[in-house]
Amino acid sequence: MQASLAQLSEIIVFAGLETADKEKLQPDTLVQSYSKGEIILHEGDRLPAKLYAVVSGSIQVTKTATTGKETILRGLNAGEIFAAPALLGNGISPATVTAECDCEILTVQRQALLQAIQNQPEIALRMLMVFNNRIQQLHETVHGLVSERAIIRLTRLIQYFAKASGTEISSQGEILKVKLSYYRMARSIGITYEECVRLIKSLNSVVAYSRGGKIIILDSQKLEAIASGNIDY
Repeated sequence: MQASLAQLSEIIVFAGLETADKEKLQPDTLVQSYSKGEIILHEGDRLPAKLYAVVSGSIQVTKTATTGKETILRGLNAGEIFAAPALLGNGISPATVTAECDCEILTVQRQALLQAIQNQPEIALRMLMVFNNRIQQLHETVHGLVSERAIIRLTRLIQYFAKASGTEISSQGEILKVKLSYYRMARSIGITYEECVRLIKSLNSVVAYSRGGKIIILDSQKLEAIASGNIDY
């Protein structure tokens, strides 16, 4: 199905495009639906020359090591782009992309995108900003895995999702809008499921965890102190 103008407007890199420019892109777009848990791209897939973006829902990007261990690199929500190698690299998917919930994925043919960039160079600038932020996040993740204690990595992960996905204020504290299972947190910071359970329990005065992955930040100041390494927890 061809993307609508409203769907194109949802994509971060196309924000602010004139209607005429979006109409020129439309014939070279495609929107596909995926169910929760369905794989959108396999690691190692040969990718067609397209821009990939999340129209609705959310996706999870994971990488599998030679040992078979799988690590979550990031989660992406509506409006965000992914699969940079399809446009800028060797055309091989460096990771597996899975639908975290029912979602819609939009693609734009590379040639049509290049034409749009000629008319509106700001698209390229926005893309570079997105990819630069991803590189910085990856650097911080790798640095953390090498040098930071697990408790610091865990508290920083909770802070990251609180900022990225937002929170709701309650009488207990700040409730993360995103659900984080033990399994997901463990895979994101390179620890075992059992260690993640133990660490969350040790943080019971700072965060509250309940079944289904609901997390409430009870003491944001103490969480920040642990994440910064100012408290030897």
